[in-house]
Amino acid sequence: MQPTQYNPNKVKIIIKGQILLNRGDIATKTYFVRKGLLRSYTIDEKGKEHIFMFAPEDWVITDMVSQIYNIPSDLYIDALEETEVEILDNDTFEKINKAQPSSTSTEVERLMKRAAVLQKRVLLLMSATAKERYEDFIKTYPNIVQRVPQKMIASYLGITPEALSKIRGEITRNK
Repeated sequence: MQPTQYNPNKVKIIIKGQILLNRGDIATKTYFVRKGLLRSYTIDEKGKEHIFMFAPEDWVITDMVSQIYNIPSDLYIDALEETEVEILDNDTFEKINKAQPSSTSTEVERLMKRAAVLQKRVLLLMSATAKERYEDFIKTYPNIVQRVPQKMIASYLGITPEALSKIRGEITRNK
Protein backbone atom coordinates (compact mmCIF):
# COMPACT_ATOMS: atom_id res chain seq x y z
CA MET A 1 0.00 0.00 0.00
CA GLN A 2 1.19 3.47 -0.76
CA PRO A 3 1.04 5.92 2.16
CA THR A 4 -1.70 8.50 1.81
CA GLN A 5 -0.56 12.08 1.47
CA TYR A 6 -1.38 13.65 4.83
CA ASN A 7 -0.63 17.01 6.29
CA PRO A 8 3.13 16.80 7.00
CA ASN A 9 2.60 18.56 10.34
CA LYS A 10 0.86 15.42 11.55
CA VAL A 11 3.94 13.20 11.21
CA LYS A 12 5.67 12.65 14.53
CA ILE A 13 8.52 10.61 16.01
CA ILE A 14 7.46 8.76 19.16
CA ILE A 15 10.23 7.71 21.54
CA LYS A 16 10.39 4.18 22.94
CA GLY A 17 8.17 3.92 26.02
CA GLN A 18 6.11 7.02 25.24
CA ILE A 19 2.41 6.61 25.98
CA LEU A 20 0.06 7.87 23.26
CA LEU A 21 -3.19 6.95 24.98
CA ASN A 22 -3.90 6.41 28.67
CA ARG A 23 -6.70 4.24 29.99
CA GLY A 24 -9.57 6.54 30.91
CA ASP A 25 -8.78 9.15 28.26
CA ILE A 26 -11.03 9.53 25.24
CA ALA A 27 -9.27 8.44 22.05
CA THR A 28 -9.29 11.25 19.51
CA LYS A 29 -6.48 10.04 17.26
CA THR A 30 -5.59 7.07 15.10
CA TYR A 31 -1.92 6.32 14.48
CA PHE A 32 -0.59 4.99 11.18
CA VAL A 33 2.84 3.45 11.78
CA ARG A 34 5.34 4.42 9.10
CA LYS A 35 8.32 2.91 10.93
CA GLY A 36 8.62 1.28 14.34
CA LEU A 37 6.22 -0.58 16.60
CA LEU A 38 3.29 0.39 18.82
CA ARG A 39 1.07 -1.76 21.02
CA SER A 40 -2.25 -1.43 22.79
CA TYR A 41 -2.88 -3.12 26.11
CA THR A 42 -4.86 -3.04 29.31
CA ILE A 43 -3.92 -3.76 32.90
CA ASP A 44 -6.31 -5.80 35.05
CA GLU A 45 -7.19 -5.22 38.69
CA LYS A 46 -4.32 -7.51 39.77
CA GLY A 47 -1.81 -5.41 37.81
CA LYS A 48 -1.38 -7.98 35.03
CA GLU A 49 -0.83 -6.58 31.56
CA HIS A 50 -2.90 -7.96 28.65
CA ILE A 51 -1.75 -7.00 25.15
CA PHE A 52 -4.62 -6.35 22.76
CA MET A 53 -2.66 -5.77 19.56
CA PHE A 54 0.64 -4.78 18.01
CA ALA A 55 0.98 -2.21 15.24
CA PRO A 56 4.15 -2.63 13.16
CA GLU A 57 4.88 -0.78 9.93
CA ASP A 58 1.82 -0.01 7.72
CA TRP A 59 -0.68 -0.78 10.50
CA VAL A 60 -3.10 1.56 12.24
CA ILE A 61 -3.90 1.59 15.94
CA THR A 62 -6.40 3.34 18.19
CA ASP A 63 -9.14 2.49 20.69
CA MET A 64 -12.00 2.32 18.19
CA VAL A 65 -14.69 1.96 20.84
CA SER A 66 -13.51 5.05 22.70
CA GLN A 67 -13.10 7.02 19.49
CA ILE A 68 -16.43 6.07 17.90
CA TYR A 69 -18.58 6.34 21.04
CA ASN A 70 -16.63 9.16 22.70
CA ILE A 71 -16.19 7.19 25.92
CA PRO A 72 -13.13 6.64 28.16
CA SER A 73 -10.61 4.21 26.76
CA ASP A 74 -10.02 0.77 28.22
CA LEU A 75 -6.60 0.68 26.56
CA TYR A 76 -3.15 2.16 26.76
CA ILE A 77 -1.14 2.69 23.57
CA ASP A 78 2.63 3.03 23.74
CA ALA A 79 5.77 2.71 21.63
CA LEU A 80 7.90 -0.43 21.89
CA GLU A 81 10.53 1.16 19.63
CA GLU A 82 11.24 4.63 18.35
CA THR A 83 8.32 5.01 15.95
CA GLU A 84 7.37 7.38 13.16
CA VAL A 85 3.60 7.82 12.94
CA GLU A 86 1.10 9.74 10.89
CA ILE A 87 -1.48 11.10 13.31
CA LEU A 88 -5.05 11.03 12.09
CA ASP A 89 -7.52 12.97 14.19
CA ASN A 90 -11.27 12.34 14.20
CA ASP A 91 -12.03 14.55 11.22
CA THR A 92 -9.04 13.47 9.08
CA PHE A 93 -10.98 10.87 7.09
CA GLU A 94 -13.61 13.44 6.17
CA LYS A 95 -10.91 15.94 5.11
CA ILE A 96 -9.09 13.27 3.07
CA ASN A 97 -12.30 12.25 1.36
CA LYS A 98 -13.04 15.84 0.33
CA ALA A 99 -9.47 16.60 -0.77
CA GLN A 100 -8.50 13.23 -2.25
CA PRO A 101 -11.52 10.94 -2.77
CA SER A 102 -9.35 8.18 -4.23
CA SER A 103 -7.30 7.85 -1.03
CA THR A 104 -10.35 6.93 1.04
CA SER A 105 -10.34 3.39 -0.34
CA THR A 106 -6.77 2.94 0.95
CA GLU A 107 -7.81 4.03 4.44
CA VAL A 108 -10.87 1.79 4.39
CA GLU A 109 -8.67 -1.10 3.25
CA ARG A 110 -6.30 -0.54 6.21
CA LEU A 111 -9.15 -0.39 8.71
CA MET A 112 -10.79 -3.48 7.21
CA LYS A 113 -7.48 -5.35 7.51
CA ARG A 114 -7.28 -4.38 11.17
CA ALA A 115 -10.89 -5.43 11.80
CA ALA A 116 -10.26 -8.78 10.09
CA VAL A 117 -7.18 -9.47 12.22
CA LEU A 118 -9.10 -8.63 15.39
CA GLN A 119 -12.05 -10.83 14.40
CA LYS A 120 -9.72 -13.74 13.70
CA ARG A 121 -7.94 -13.15 17.02
CA VAL A 122 -11.20 -13.27 18.99
CA LEU A 123 -12.23 -16.51 17.28
CA LEU A 124 -8.82 -18.05 17.96
CA LEU A 125 -8.97 -17.05 21.63
CA MET A 126 -12.35 -18.76 21.88
CA SER A 127 -11.48 -22.00 20.12
CA ALA A 128 -7.79 -22.53 19.23
CA THR A 129 -4.98 -24.11 21.18
CA ALA A 130 -2.11 -21.98 22.42
CA LYS A 131 0.12 -23.50 19.72
CA GLU A 132 -2.39 -22.59 17.00
CA ARG A 133 -2.62 -19.04 18.37
CA TYR A 134 1.18 -18.73 18.34
CA GLU A 135 1.37 -20.02 14.76
CA ASP A 136 -1.25 -17.46 13.76
CA PHE A 137 0.70 -14.73 15.59
CA ILE A 138 3.77 -15.59 13.49
CA LYS A 139 1.71 -15.37 10.28
CA THR A 140 0.01 -12.12 11.32
CA TYR A 141 3.16 -10.39 12.62
CA PRO A 142 6.07 -12.08 10.79
CA ASN A 143 8.39 -9.10 11.20
CA ILE A 144 8.04 -8.52 14.94
CA VAL A 145 8.65 -11.93 16.54
CA GLN A 146 12.31 -11.00 17.16
CA ARG A 147 11.46 -7.38 18.08
CA VAL A 148 9.10 -8.11 20.97
CA PRO A 149 10.00 -9.72 24.32
CA GLN A 150 8.62 -13.24 24.84
CA LYS A 151 6.57 -12.07 27.82
CA MET A 152 4.68 -9.62 25.57
CA ILE A 153 3.98 -12.29 22.97
CA ALA A 154 2.75 -14.57 25.76
CA SER A 155 0.51 -11.77 27.06
CA TYR A 156 -0.93 -11.29 23.57
CA LEU A 157 -1.61 -15.03 23.32
CA GLY A 158 -3.15 -15.23 26.79
CA ILE A 159 -0.56 -17.71 28.10
CA THR A 160 2.46 -17.64 30.41
CA PRO A 161 5.98 -17.02 29.09
CA GLU A 162 6.83 -20.55 30.25
CA ALA A 163 4.02 -22.03 28.15
CA LEU A 164 5.21 -20.02 25.15
CA SER A 165 8.76 -21.28 25.64
CA LYS A 166 7.43 -24.84 25.67
CA ILE A 167 5.46 -24.23 22.45
CA ARG A 168 8.49 -22.69 20.73
CA GLY A 169 10.61 -25.68 21.77
CA GLU A 170 8.01 -28.10 20.44
CA ILE A 171 7.83 -26.27 17.10
CA THR A 172 11.63 -26.24 16.83
CA ARG A 173 11.86 -29.98 17.59
CA ASN A 174 9.20 -30.80 14.96
CA LYS A 175 10.94 -28.92 12.13
